[in-house]
Amino acid sequence: MLVRDKQTDRIVVVPVKSGIQLPLKFLWERFVIFLANHLRRKGIFLVDIANTGTDITKMREFQQADVIHLHWTNQGFLSLDNIKRIMQSGKPVVITMHDMWYFTGICHYAGSCQKYKTHCHHCEQLASGKSLFFDFASHVFKKKKKIYSLRPITFVGCSKWIADLARQSALTQGHTVLSIPNPIDMDIFQPGDKSAIRRKLGIEADRRVILFGAQRITDERKGFHYLVEACNHILHNNPTFAAGIDVIVVGGDSAKIQNQIPFPIKSVHYVKEETQMVELYNAADIYVTPSLQDNLPNTIVEAMSCGIPCVGFNIGGIPEMIDHKQNGYVAAFKDSADFAHGIEWTLTNDYATLSAAARQKALDTYSETVVAQKFQKIYDNACNGNI
Repeated sequence: MLVRDKQTDRIVVVPVKSGIQLPLKFLWERFVIFLANHLRRKGIFLVDIANTGTDITKMREFQQADVIHLHWTNQGFLSLDNIKRIMQSGKPVVITMHDMWYFTGICHYAGSCQKYKTHCHHCEQLASGKSLFFDFASHVFKKKKKIYSLRPITFVGCSKWIADLARQSALTQGHTVLSIPNPIDMDIFQPGDKSAIRRKLGIEADRRVILFGAQRITDERKGFHYLVEACNHILHNNPTFAAGIDVIVVGGDSAKIQNQIPFPIKSVHYVKEETQMVELYNAADIYVTPSLQDNLPNTIVEAMSCGIPCVGFNIGGIPEMIDHKQNGYVAAFKDSADFAHGIEWTLTNDYATLSAAARQKALDTYSETVVAQKFQKIYDNACNGNI
């Protein structure tokens, strides 16, 4: 596994050797996007132009590999030119799409925009949809199309939803597009002693605890304001029930939303340690995800693996993960009243059954063994020239 930022002592994980150049490459890409965004900071992390990166084709690990499997390679890790070199190496290439970037021009999530079906131009994620210099979206789209034409690629969506979108893109035509979910270590993410964990975290045993997490809480795509509306809906329509609710919010900017939810709230900054996140899942009764567009949220997989039922909107890969009224609740899109109903329904129904069903869904669908077997077939086909 070749990575940009190595965070383990395992010898099978190898960092790219860029030294001080790596953060400079990241900053250079952001600076160019900043200029293209009419000198505005808002939204500059919604797009990537892949204008800088590291050539990994000369590394021993690359040269000894039979198959090259790309995942999320943005923000200074691999440039489009680096990906071109990978394609020119002649090695079979598999690409897992963790968002939409590989089949759009420059955006990670296109929202309602469908230009990627024909040809991206004047990206709506940038200010006024236009650049001060030239049309980055069109330029990158053309470059990707040329690179992808060099050899067959197997694109893998983490959800059926994103795979279906990818098949509609002009960039993936003539290539194979499949759907395989992200795996999770079921030995780490598993049910724990809820009472003991709550005592440790200072949460009363008889409280109904809602957990919400995101890398950045204030990211509009994560839909936090719909959770706020849902909580207010519960408070006004069922104040007795609301009196027993606590909320845990995990992620960047969590301190900024302290006063927005009408229930007692515990804010936790971005969590890096898996063990700490497992404790937070197990401290909760349900996990909620009011995302407005999402692929296959790892947080849902992790929560379900811990036996925590989930509530989310009927969007993206979420309805593939949450089986309505079996291991959670799928609410109508952008309907905060239905989202509130989903929270109440999940917290007041046969919780033990919902919890067991959530854990079983994770075991059957997202375990490392199940997912690895699917990729093994892809690698075998690639090595046999059937990619």
